[in-house]
Amino acid sequence: GVTYTSSNNTATHTLTNAAGCDSVVNLDLTVNYSNSGTDDILDCDSITWIDGVTYTTNNNTATHTLTNAAGCDSVVTLDLTINYSSSGTDTQTACDSLTWINGVTYATSNNTATHSLTNAAGCDSVVTLNLTIINSSSVTDTQTACGSYTWIDGVTYTASNNTTTHTLTNAAGCD
Repeated sequence: GVTYTSSNNTATHTLTNAAGCDSVVNLDLTVNYSNSGTDDILDCDSITWIDGVTYTTNNNTATHTLTNAAGCDSVVTLDLTINYSSSGTDTQTACDSLTWINGVTYATSNNTATHSLTNAAGCDSVVTLNLTIINSSSVTDTQTACGSYTWIDGVTYTASNNTTTHTLTNAAGCD
């Protein structure tokens, strides 16, 4: 009638056998123990744990029972912290071309390029480019003058000239 919680090889109990004599039973008991532990996990967005469940939020109450080396229960408690990925759009307007954060130079408008960074939580941060390319323009200013001519660059020319250039800003804000 005694409950044993640890190994014991000294306990005895005396019974009476069929002949009416003493029958001594010696106890040789090995007690194996269950154990428990915590599985600390920090992950991004979701995780499928050992119980087969996919978790998408923090959880510190889920448990799963395994069998330890002694053949007893081993209860694992989940201590899960979920951080989340993020995304955003980088809206840019550029003249002629733009070299973006991914190192690629774009010469035409683009709204599909993406680049992955790491956010403050240590998860992916996907940036999508929304690029509008505005083109520069060029014109030739043809002038005829007698003697000399002061051009838009402030220089007075006294001889014919077809190589001088001057940069202005067009209506789109480019050269």
